[in-house]
Amino acid sequence: MLDHAALVAVSEQMMKGTDVEIGGKKYRVSRTGSQGLRTVRFLLDGREYQAIEQNPEKPSQWGRLAREGHRVVQIRDLEREKYAGVVVDDKVREYAR
Repeated sequence: MLDHAALVAVSEQMMKGTDVEIGGKKYRVSRTGSQGLRTVRFLLDGREYQAIEQNPEKPSQWGRLAREGHRVVQIRDLEREKYAGVVVDDKVREYAR
């Protein structure tokens, strides 16, 4: 189970600033090449994750929410190479494992 409070904190910090601080460590927010979407890699409970701003141009439900002005951040488990969940505003939805 993911730490929902930590993921909400990561998504808020990522969308507002240039750094994310979690667990006493700072991580630099960068931008993806083509779309310029915000992204940050971070450690949480001994695992490496990547938070990625949702592309509002995607036709998915998450893209629609991003177009409507919601803060939508996808969370990717880098070890498993799978998306672990999504943060929409202040709510976390975990994907089936």
